[in-house]
Amino acid sequence: MEIGPIIRALLRNRLGVILIAAQIAFTLTVIVNAVHIIVDRAERMARPSGVDEANLFVIRSVGYGEQFNDRVAMAEDLDMIRQLPGVISATVSNSVPVSGSGSSTGMATVAGRVEGVVPTSLYTVDEHALHTFGAELVAGRDFTATDVAFRDATTPRRDHPVIISLAMAESLFPGEGMQAVGRTIYDVNQNAASIIGIVGTLQAPWPEWPSIEHAMLIPEVFVDGSSLYVIRTEPGRRDALMVEIEERLAASRHTRLLRDNESLVDIRADSYRIDSVMSSVLYTVIGTLMFITAMGIVGLAVFSINRRRKQIGTRRALGATRLAILRYFLLENLMITGTGVITGAVLAIAFNMFLVQSFDMPRIAWFFAPLGMLVLLILGQLAVIGPAARAAQISPALATRSV
Repeated sequence: MEIGPIIRALLRNRLGVILIAAQIAFTLTVIVNAVHIIVDRAERMARPSGVDEANLFVIRSVGYGEQFNDRVAMAEDLDMIRQLPGVISATVSNSVPVSGSGSSTGMATVAGRVEGVVPTSLYTVDEHALHTFGAELVAGRDFTATDVAFRDATTPRRDHPVIISLAMAESLFPGEGMQAVGRTIYDVNQNAASIIGIVGTLQAPWPEWPSIEHAMLIPEVFVDGSSLYVIRTEPGRRDALMVEIEERLAASRHTRLLRDNESLVDIRADSYRIDSVMSSVLYTVIGTLMFITAMGIVGLAVFSINRRRKQIGTRRALGATRLAILRYFLLENLMITGTGVITGAVLAIAFNMFLVQSFDMPRIAWFFAPLGMLVLLILGQLAVIGPAARAAQISPALATRSV
């Protein structure tokens, strides 16, 4: 058997073997957790917001001057926008999903109850909101014009109807989410809100928020001189209408500033920019570590072969075939790499436990460590196959030469 001679040869070069095994273990630890983070971020970025992002854009109108009438300007603006060819619908809102800015509150099934309060994002909208967002109503009814209330900073919020996301309904009424229509919930000020509708999916504005799937629509327009118009267009018309609507608003009789003319595609990209950059950095780290590890394996193999050229020649003279020499070095490398990946798997799981406890990250799936081990074992074999093949070419005549 070749295992005994391999072990003795490895013991004669302990330092090199330990360094390569440690490098493999470190690489596996980093790669497993990096891939886990990349997959987690990719899943996070792929979550549906519940709205027609591809065909939505927003533009903010900020009025100024004593003659500016917010309600009149808002009514004229929305009427003009809705009549433009290519516009499906338009609404006014305080925010949009995945924008990073918005409002939130807590809702409970019992007035004044502190325990069991469900956090939710809060969208103030008019009766055109669902059609504009492209959100799917799965139960109940939509808002009507008579539901919408106008409110300023001095007017307190009264009892009102609401439309909530299905995830929020399930949190409020576990196992009875679809039957939440008609029930009453209460905000922190003990105002009653009657649930008149449920949408399948509607995300909050904050991608990192634990309750991102909790959303609530209130038929309320806040009159404070600043209006965020949300516009949904026919496919392919968004970019042209972004320019046209801004020009029309700028040319209107109302004194105002126009800001934040952005598509939801760009808004999403900005909100998830850190996740995207992190994934790119981790891909680079993974590639670099794998390259360095492969070069280390090659270096150790070349060093080992150069030290044993006469020994290899002697084995060839005694009848060892080229395949036997090749198999010897592949098995030797497999033992070194195997030691490294087993150690690395333990370290990878331990490091993930640290991340879970310290940064509230999800646990890695069971198959990440075995898959990482397999990848590095294959990488090790591929890295050593070149030097091993050259070792197999050593002539038996080398054994008769003096060193």
